[in-house]
Amino acid sequence: MNILREKYQKEIIPALMKAFDFKNVMRAPRIEKVVLNIGLGEAMDNAKALEAAVSDLTKITGQKPIMTKARKSIANFKLREGRIIGTKVTLRGARMWFFLDRLINIALPRVRDFRGISPDAFDGRGNYTLGLRDQLVFPEIEYDKIDKLRGLEVTIVTTARTDDHARLLLQLLGMPFRKEA
Repeated sequence: MNILREKYQKEIIPALMKAFDFKNVMRAPRIEKVVLNIGLGEAMDNAKALEAAVSDLTKITGQKPIMTKARKSIANFKLREGRIIGTKVTLRGARMWFFLDRLINIALPRVRDFRGISPDAFDGRGNYTLGLRDQLVFPEIEYDKIDKLRGLEVTIVTTARTDDHARLLLQLLGMPFRKEA
């Protein structure tokens, strides 16, 4: 069993129940899934970019990503409906916990000039989205093997009803939030 998952079950759930005065264990917020995505505007001109992004996401998550297509045409971006413009992976269960462990303890500390992540990037429903400027913060990606630095988005979807509940859940998991001055 994953160390982070054990910590969640043994320490974090009781702390959340005490902090928010929950009577039932099922009211305590949980992490449902983690979604990683790479938006590829250049994929329309360069098919190799899509292959490279798929390869990177596969190495980072250990799971094959799916292609995302444009929902509607936008003339200003020379975008047609149905064209492939990105790739994403949804992690649940054990893979999700292993990824979160690696993100919090290995990848985020490797970000250059890292002072913590923004505590304000919640969506109002208890979900947190974090943008990374390049994929090199993950140790699975080798610097010599990449064609271009690509940013990616990590969305942590929780069952929390409010942002405060989700913020405390992520803080207890060890997410390094920046101290607001």
